[in-house]
Amino acid sequence: MRTVHYTSVASESVGPEASGVSVRWVISDADGAPGFALRVFEIEPGGYTPRHQHPWEHEVFVLAGEGCVRSASGETRLSEGTAVLVEPDELHQFANPGGVPFRFICVVPNAAYGHGR
Repeated sequence: MRTVHYTSVASESVGPEASGVSVRWVISDADGAPGFALRVFEIEPGGYTPRHQHPWEHEVFVLAGEGCVRSASGETRLSEGTAVLVEPDELHQFANPGGVPFRFICVVPNAAYGHGR
């Protein structure tokens, strides 16, 4: 078993197609997790992730702030307590049009499922 406070994990910048985004790989295959990686993202006001798609799903749970997720069907506002399922191959982008940091958990399949860091 492993326990860790997310702030004790190094924050990494996401880029270059992102702006104002950092990620902490809180639990991953590097920790012996065989199936999934748990990451905590923080997007600064005005920041955004790359607009992208990939063959794996991921699940998101909003911890703090407000933001949005953009997809081919439009933009959906997100706030604390909101959960999102991004389906495989779905075009998506997370953004923070607000004035405070937007923080969320994102779970993805790890290297055992063809993803990896």
